[in-house]
Amino acid sequence: MRPAAILGPGCHRRHLEPFQTDKAVEWRVGMPSSSDQADAILLFGGDGTIHRHLAQLVQLGLPVLVVPAGSGNDFARALGLPRVRDSSAAWRLFCQGTNNVRRIDLGMITPVEEGGGVVPSHELARESALGTRYFCCAAGVGLDGEVSRRASELPGWLRGHGGYALSLAPALFRFAPLPVKIRTVDNPGPTEAAPNPNATSDLTWLTRSDQPTMLAAFANTPTYGGGMKIAPHAVMDDGQLDACIIAGLDPLKLFCLFPTVYFGGHLNIREVKYFQANRFRVETQTPFDVYADGEYVCRTPVEIRVAPKALHVIVNP
Repeated sequence: MRPAAILGPGCHRRHLEPFQTDKAVEWRVGMPSSSDQADAILLFGGDGTIHRHLAQLVQLGLPVLVVPAGSGNDFARALGLPRVRDSSAAWRLFCQGTNNVRRIDLGMITPVEEGGGVVPSHELARESALGTRYFCCAAGVGLDGEVSRRASELPGWLRGHGGYALSLAPALFRFAPLPVKIRTVDNPGPTEAAPNPNATSDLTWLTRSDQPTMLAAFANTPTYGGGMKIAPHAVMDDGQLDACIIAGLDPLKLFCLFPTVYFGGHLNIREVKYFQANRFRVETQTPFDVYADGEYVCRTPVEIRVAPKALHVIVNP
């Protein structure tokens, strides 16, 4: 066994101790450069840390164990690993040869040109150092991005104790609904392989929402933002992303709606639209920030789509 450990902000080698039960195992710290240098990867951190490493993790194709150690741990919770001891138990099972590796979907975000084509690769650096970006939990446009921006400016300890909720109130009363058009692919076909981002000319797009919008979230996991159940029906291996669109609302009504998001009650509100698809196009009248997993990604217009079975994860059965 040759495990590699990625230590997110605030994590140190001592955090490895619960996992170092076999003294004969030689650990390495840091991302391996190729799959022949490690058999598994332990990632210590929250959703933002996972987000920043997803492209490399997908490329390596190694089993990944998430150890919740960040301000937001929604991805770990979705995997059934809400506490460090849950990750430790999953690791012991993996080392014993238990078949507890699962293949799950990820989301992908690609900037597109105003005319509809995918932005040429040599121009993607304007928006993102990585161009097309993976996300593990959810991507959002609108109020979601403003709240994420405010939350990212809070001290780390405060972000981990209701930072998203604390940032929501001031954003609610200053954010105006923006016109957002959301389209999905009509007759998208099978999703056994990740869609080709360049194959756009022969697609037929169906408008699903075109209205003033407070928030548009595209989720791979049921929760985000530290436990907000924005997409209660989301499943990480169904080849779909769940879209939750909240239309323009009076700020006071939206403030009253907010607590219901923690148990999925917002889906009963008339102004909330919820549907699934494997490929979306999101357009706004003027470029607007797109956030994913609490991290800034790029600006609209974008395509958001699913990458089926893109990541191997170690879970606690």
